[in-house]
Amino acid sequence: MSRRVVGPFNRVEGDVEVQLDIVDGVVREAWVVSLLYRGFEQILRGKPPADALVYTPRICGICSVSQSIAAATALASCQGVKMPPNGELATNLILANENVTDHLTHFYLFFMPDFAREIYAADPWYPQISQRFRALSGTASQQVFPVRAQFLHLMGVLAGKWPHSLAIQPGGTTRAIGVKERMQIAGILYSFRQFLESTLFGDQLENILAIDSSTALQSWAGQFSWQHSDFCRFLHVADALNLEALGQTDNIFMSNGAYPIEGKPLLASGVWRRGDLSPLNPAAIREDVSHSWMAQRNQALHPYDGLTVPDADAADGYSWGKAPRLDSQVVEVGALARQVVAADPLAQDLVRQSGSNVRNRVIGRLLEIARVVVAMESWLGGLQQGKPFCNQAPNVSEASGCGLVEAARGSLGHWIKIEKGRIQNYQIIAPTTWNFSPRDAQNVPGALEQALVGAPVRVGEKDPVSVQHIVRSFDPCMVCTVH
Repeated sequence: MSRRVVGPFNRVEGDVEVQLDIVDGVVREAWVVSLLYRGFEQILRGKPPADALVYTPRICGICSVSQSIAAATALASCQGVKMPPNGELATNLILANENVTDHLTHFYLFFMPDFAREIYAADPWYPQISQRFRALSGTASQQVFPVRAQFLHLMGVLAGKWPHSLAIQPGGTTRAIGVKERMQIAGILYSFRQFLESTLFGDQLENILAIDSSTALQSWAGQFSWQHSDFCRFLHVADALNLEALGQTDNIFMSNGAYPIEGKPLLASGVWRRGDLSPLNPAAIREDVSHSWMAQRNQALHPYDGLTVPDADAADGYSWGKAPRLDSQVVEVGALARQVVAADPLAQDLVRQSGSNVRNRVIGRLLEIARVVVAMESWLGGLQQGKPFCNQAPNVSEASGCGLVEAARGSLGHWIKIEKGRIQNYQIIAPTTWNFSPRDAQNVPGALEQALVGAPVRVGEKDPVSVQHIVRSFDPCMVCTVH
């Protein structure tokens, strides 16, 4: 047996370290270490409630909109305010712009460059994959950077700037969209769809969304050469490397639900437990700090009562991350989880056939790009000229509320308690906190720690490429993990 430390990882937001026990060339156990403590929850204590709209987006520079919406939703639940229809649609467009951009960035700039590593040089697909996806110098990067920048212009139109916009409020959005802006956004969406259909998928988005099973996916890909599109290239490499056998978890998925219109989300909330779908009960969420560098408590706490008190000398601690659990169970969150919980037939069939794994997480992310871009076109068409985008929210002196949203990387929750007009407690559980959690009091590993078990380690590897694939398949954002 050998013990190996892998990390910090490049092409990851923030710092993460993975400790591995390796036996006979296979990972036997893993410990995921979040290396940073930031303390946003302490910063917010004693502040006016509206200050959360300013502070929480600064948790992260790549998913700040998600934090804004979670904070605004938590405040709205305290204030009893609802967004007008235009506000809902505009908020959905802003969040979708950020989430889809993150998915695109992850695929092209974070995940696929790992297949251009020299360790794969003997594989027959390597020359073309390396030329296409090599970090920064590959042909994909040269195409994607300008496409990404143009797509994010939508954020400027709707939210004024990105990141850290203040356009999202509990009662809606502050930027009314007129005819000129609608035409500008329509042009941005049209251009982005053209890139997706010509380059990423090599087919119409509606045809991608019509794929309803793993067999249908194979049949669709079989129509083309593997070099036909970047999706086809990924599927070819995934089959060649058997990525569906890499990075398995317990197949319990959770989603807070995403993109509501008049209370009905485009992607439903719920919990999928190995084939059984049930409603999400947020009251069953607890945060365990038994293996965190946090002041120890005898029991896991609900976020309303949660504490974030650092203690670098905490007994049994090995990470700044907490261990959130739902009904005492480890859950996986993210794009694949969202698609499965939302009853997408392809996502559910993939999970039934091979479970949660590296390949299926990436497919779930790409599938979500197609689904959400089509929805964005519909939301834009639903905006009503001359109607309000924001309702006034009253101040409150005593209240508690939560904001549950879906960021690109999965389920995000903000919980707030207000006393005497000030924030008495504020707790955040980010997507990577769920996926990269340490062990809990029962010594049950978190989702990534489970997924790393069984990963092969090639002779002579210092940074096992299989571990890189698994870690990156979750698209971690470590600065959100530790707030």
